[in-house]
Amino acid sequence: MAFGIRKQELEQWKEKVKNGEIAFLTHFWYDARFPHYTTVTKVGCSDLEKLLAWGAKYNLRPEWIHKRDSFPHFDLLGEKQKEILRKEGLDEHVKRFRL
Repeated sequence: MAFGIRKQELEQWKEKVKNGEIAFLTHFWYDARFPHYTTVTKVGCSDLEKLLAWGAKYNLRPEWIHKRDSFPHFDLLGEKQKEILRKEGLDEHVKRFRL
């Protein structure tokens, strides 16, 4: 279950993904399978080769890509999420979601 994002943020993320850009969307999140995580960052791109190359630089495995609808993406959680957001210069995500 996602919360803490605006509809406009989701629409902008979807548009970037469809256009073949690497796009980031962080939001508060609850999933009973992962009760100790409160946020997730979805890193998406419709160009799978581009997404795979991006993920490889962070040691993300190809099988971790969620291929849902027109929005393939990696889900980032925990310390890996924080590390990647910082390396990508997305400190506002870290601050906004208190990572």
